[in-house]
Amino acid sequence: MLKIRLRRMGAKKAPFYRIIVADSRAPRDGAFVEEIGYYNPLTNPAEVVVNAEKARQWIKNGAQPTETVRGLFKKNGVID
Repeated sequence: MLKIRLRRMGAKKAPFYRIIVADSRAPRDGAFVEEIGYYNPLTNPAEVVVNAEKARQWIKNGAQPTETVRGLFKKNGVID
């Protein structure tokens, strides 16, 4: 099963996340299928950039967003 989830990047105490599509069995920072955006929680307000068309296409094809990613998508109008 494919998941749309966050991949942690950045330095210690300075997280930066990429929004990726990956197999649910893959490790958090392991192999992934495609990168569809990023999330920077340290800016005020938090910066979220998502390719909405790719995200909708992946969801339509059966990829399941995690709870965190679903919340980010709702705030940015990617999903209803």
